Amino acid sequence: MSTNYQPINCDYYDRLEAWATMRTICLIRFTGEDGQIQEVSARIADLFVLEKVEYMRLENGVVLRLDVLIDVNNIPLPNHC
Repeated sequence: MSTNYQPINCDYYDRLEAWATMRTICLIRFTGEDGQIQEVSARIADLFVLEKVEYMRLENGVVLRLDVLIDVNNIPLPNHC
């Protein structure tokens, strides 16, 4: 993705960490590279930062930038930090 990264809300990041720790299967909706809304159901395996960009790795191997998230478990991504 070539757009500048927009950090997500800090409280929402904490929620993602909690779901990862609890190994919760999450319903994740996000904007794909083609601009279309996509949906996946998976556990969050890892949250990490690479070159000042936050990512989530799912157990199925999918890696998402956190700023492409629309909602997780029907909880919308709030405004940025």
